Amino acid sequence: MTTQPDPHAIARTARLVAVVLIATFVFWVGAQWLGPRLGLAGRYALLIDFAALAAFFWAFVVAMAAWRKARGKGRL
Repeated sequence: MTTQPDPHAIARTARLVAVVLIATFVFWVGAQWLGPRLGLAGRYALLIDFAALAAFFWAFVVAMAAWRKARGKGRL
């Protein structure tokens, strides 16, 4: 027996993914712009890049889980 996915839970998850993606992009662009002006070392830029990649990867994994849940093929 399969249950119907909760559209409200999927919508909440999609909104969370969207907020994380937008916030990550704004943070990353702002840090890339502000870093050289503050004289930060390149290793901090690399650290910020890795943090942004981790956030993007998390958003991708959660979005795929929500997509699978919406199609009725997985858990959320």
